[in-house]
Amino acid sequence: MNAALALFRRDLVLASRLGAGPGLGLGFFIIAGTLCALGLGPEPMGLARAAPGLIWVLALLACLLSLDRLFQADAEDGTLDVMLSAPAPLSLLVLAKVAAHWLTTGVPLILGAPLLGLLFNLPADVLGMELITLVIGTPALSLIGAIGAGLTVGIRRGGLLISLLVLPLYVPVLIFSVAAVDAAGAGLDAFPHLALLAATGLIALATAPLAAAGALRLHAG
Repeated sequence: MNAALALFRRDLVLASRLGAGPGLGLGFFIIAGTLCALGLGPEPMGLARAAPGLIWVLALLACLLSLDRLFQADAEDGTLDVMLSAPAPLSLLVLAKVAAHWLTTGVPLILGAPLLGLLFNLPADVLGMELITLVIGTPALSLIGAIGAGLTVGIRRGGLLISLLVLPLYVPVLIFSVAAVDAAGAGLDAFPHLALLAATGLIALATAPLAAAGALRLHAG
């Protein structure tokens, strides 16, 4: 546990020093969302109808921007070798890195979502549900993304390959999140969709660290 906490703190410090962790994804999220709002035109109802899906698609893409560095930098500076030889379970160390990735990527997206909600003219209740789905769903994005990052570690310019591997696995998160927001907008019960979204996250929590650890061991072998 001490090794996992140390790795977690290290990743947070590196992200704060480099600035690329929270800044890159959030900058893309806000700029791309603004361009989409301008491209859709000023009609308020059209913006509100498109907003739930667009915000989530932009969140998926913003999360992908930083995945190729999740383990790649560790492979380059030797940290990955230390992780592989550490007495702590590798899956626990992977989980610590995923938690740091979510704090530096997912949390800024959640904080930036209200701005896009205003741009897209989302009603308050719909915006609230959008934020709830982001809080529940973005940890799953980091967890699932760790699998792709582990499979492509050591591959130069593996960002495109990560996208091809991870995007199909993101589909359930996208479907359940948008369905919950649409249900809230229609005055229907969004709980079933939120429950499925939470179940997806729990499945990812149980399986993704093990799968990513296996991929990293495969790379080491």
